[in-house]
Amino acid sequence: METNFSPGVYTLTGTVGGTLFVLLIQIGSGEILKTTVLAAIGAVVSYLVSWGLKFLVKRLKRKR
Repeated sequence: METNFSPGVYTLTGTVGGTLFVLLIQIGSGEILKTTVLAAIGAVVSYLVSWGLKFLVKRLKRKR
């Protein structure tokens, strides 16, 4: 039976999975919650700034 994966893919997958698992263990649940909340706030702020800039650009183009 042939597979499309080279042995390097399994090594990479194992390494990445192990690294993520260790990070989850070392970071406390409070830190994960804080990081999640900050990421959500950052995403909302980024969206609002992008929307505001788009609005301003459209408004400035109309005035010309």
